[in-house]
Amino acid sequence: MQDNRLYDRLLQLDTWFFNFLRISIFIVMAWIGGLKAFHYEADGIVPFVANSPFMSFFYKNAGNKVLNEDKKLVAEYTLYKNPEGKVIQKNIDWHQENRTYTFSYGLGTMIVIIGSLVLLGIWFPKIGAVGGALTFLMSLVTLSFLGTTPEVYVPNLGGDYPTPQFGFPYLSGAGRLVLKDIIMMAGGLVLFSDSLKKVVRPSGQQISQ
Repeated sequence: MQDNRLYDRLLQLDTWFFNFLRISIFIVMAWIGGLKAFHYEADGIVPFVANSPFMSFFYKNAGNKVLNEDKKLVAEYTLYKNPEGKVIQKNIDWHQENRTYTFSYGLGTMIVIIGSLVLLGIWFPKIGAVGGALTFLMSLVTLSFLGTTPEVYVPNLGGDYPTPQFGFPYLSGAGRLVLKDIIMMAGGLVLFSDSLKKVVRPSGQQISQ
């Protein structure tokens, strides 16, 4: 009898933990998705989108190459980076023509919707299963940036001495941010599985022994 009570308590905790995971994913997605409405966040994702074979077509100038001040051929977007916290009008004008902000608004809306579907899984398992599956797929696309975006690895910029750590596997700040999505991917799969179990075996239904 005592073992059964302990088992029931553990099952109750299990439900709380799954719901906490749902709430956590919602907070991350709603926050980051909401920030996509602001220019600095939209500017920040340009290297990922411009180099992605799945997304680059959304940008007008994704494949453009130009000469920089050192007469090196580089991607055009690299000349129009707005550092976070700094506003440069000519850069904003370029991004508007590039459709940077239009794409960011759409992406942000999609992220917020997926996060909301995950959260609704607390009450509606079928919706939660869809949210979990979409979280997995979204994270899979994000992780693909590790293979397509040069900025995710430390560059060899030179200096007083040769750069000893650059390129793969030395992740830059952007790369470390992308790698964390593997946790989001795992969370999406776990919640997809949990929601699917509730759909197949509704609450209160007992498994035959």
